Amino acid sequence: MCVAVQSQDLDVVGIGSAIVDVIAQADDEFLIRHDMVKGSMRLIETEEEAERLYDAMGPAVEMSGGSCANTMAGLAGLGGAGAFVGIVKDDLLGEVFTHDIRSIGVEYPASAATDGAATARCLIIVTPDAQRTLNTYLGAASGLTADHIDTALIDRARVVYLEGYLWDLETAKKAMVAAMQAAAASGARVAFTLSDGFCVDRHRPEFLDLVEHHVDILFANEAEICSLYEVEEFDDALQHVRGHCEIACLTRSEKGSVIVAGDEVHVVDTHPVEHVVDTTGAGDLYAAGFLYGFTHGHDLATSGRVGAAAAAEVISHVGARPETDLRALVADLLD
Repeated sequence: MCVAVQSQDLDVVGIGSAIVDVIAQADDEFLIRHDMVKGSMRLIETEEEAERLYDAMGPAVEMSGGSCANTMAGLAGLGGAGAFVGIVKDDLLGEVFTHDIRSIGVEYPASAATDGAATARCLIIVTPDAQRTLNTYLGAASGLTADHIDTALIDRARVVYLEGYLWDLETAKKAMVAAMQAAAASGARVAFTLSDGFCVDRHRPEFLDLVEHHVDILFANEAEICSLYEVEEFDDALQHVRGHCEIACLTRSEKGSVIVAGDEVHVVDTHPVEHVVDTTGAGDLYAAGFLYGFTHGHDLATSGRVGAAAAAEVISHVGARPETDLRALVADLLD
């Protein structure tokens, strides 16, 4: 299936949490001492708790991040046109985030909040098996409201991409609903990522409704899609989702991914990677690659292969942003 796209000047408008990532290596004992579930994302309630965990971490790499923002960075790295909507405070981390995302070519129109909570940060523990465990203090990012959804920006987009993590916040949930309504009015497709299995557990009935009635393109990993439909087998989950949204992109770690669209099913192999260092951002960059291919008129299988290549690049090093030229990496796939 080759996808016809509209004439808007933005491929994707992403709406998510503006977060600075702090990434450190640690062993499983560190997770146990701090009551963490490996591979999960938990919310830190207070700035004080976030500071205590930060102090306990070893040497870290710090960079602007957040799931949706990582996807937008990947899209820009591939040569796509994107904009990001998310809130920071006018503090040091807010300045870092704003500079970083604009410097890579992503439109970031929001002004920083002058009061309230500090800029969000995600404290990421990477264990020797390359699994990442996320501890997120949402801070200023939780201030996203429907008032921050600019319909003129949505009108410029072919796809509006939303992260499931935001569904934890009532005001952000309303912002996402407003964005979906604006996308429907403008003819843009709505893309949604389930984000995390625990997030699915918290919001299963609402996520099921979204997928069936409001989402055109769904991104989920194997655990998330099985959790959504409360089944143990991946194939059972696939059969459920194929009738609920136009396109579902389902990632399966070393097994690659499956893209299903009605009667179409495409099995996409993983892209070769010499050594897996850190899985942080793998799903985010897969979404970036797929959305780049999709908005540039490539078929679903090709778009999936671009997603796999982008994901392979990001897991080959520490950090959730690409470190090599993604356009050169995927050039052969798009010939």
